Amino acid sequence: MARVPAAERRDELVNAAIRVIASHGVDGATTRRIAEQANAPLATLHYCFQTKELLFTAVFERLTERYREVLIESDVHGDLVATARAMLRGVLDWYLESDPEFASASFELISWAQRQEEHPAVTVYNEAFNVVRSILARAAAGQDVPPETIDEIGYVISTLSDGFVVNWLTYGNRSRAVQQAQTVVDVFDAWLAVKLA
Repeated sequence: MARVPAAERRDELVNAAIRVIASHGVDGATTRRIAEQANAPLATLHYCFQTKELLFTAVFERLTERYREVLIESDVHGDLVATARAMLRGVLDWYLESDPEFASASFELISWAQRQEEHPAVTVYNEAFNVVRSILARAAAGQDVPPETIDEIGYVISTLSDGFVVNWLTYGNRSRAVQQAQTVVDVFDAWLAVKLA
């Protein structure tokens, strides 16, 4: 049997943890279940991640990185309105097109993280807001847009996308979710028009 490099094994364990958290919740994400999902010995999981919390931290890092990538990919390098709209649309489309396990695991972990002493959910949101803020600030360059307005736009993007994904995960009706995504974008367009008037 070929030996799997440690970095590759860690990656497999993080992916397995995402799937297990999505299907069993954080409380049901035992190290044994995660190792079985990764088709790895339990000892290997403990070698790669000394504690379950360290594994969950690696999962958080993966989620944060993927969310950052989606935001950056959605940067149309246009004006503020076009860029904000594209970011919201990009996140909504990502939720619709990506594996629902990823979104489900994200919400499970954020709920879990709020109960932890270090509160790692704040890190995920702060990272996302920093990326959104920098993209929006660049798009607003040369326009008279106060920094607090940039922050409000970022907050609304986050709130609308979070609400959308909860609805999508709850009902699981993709064709309906596609229509609802358009409604979310329409609401955002109307709010932006008033906010930036």
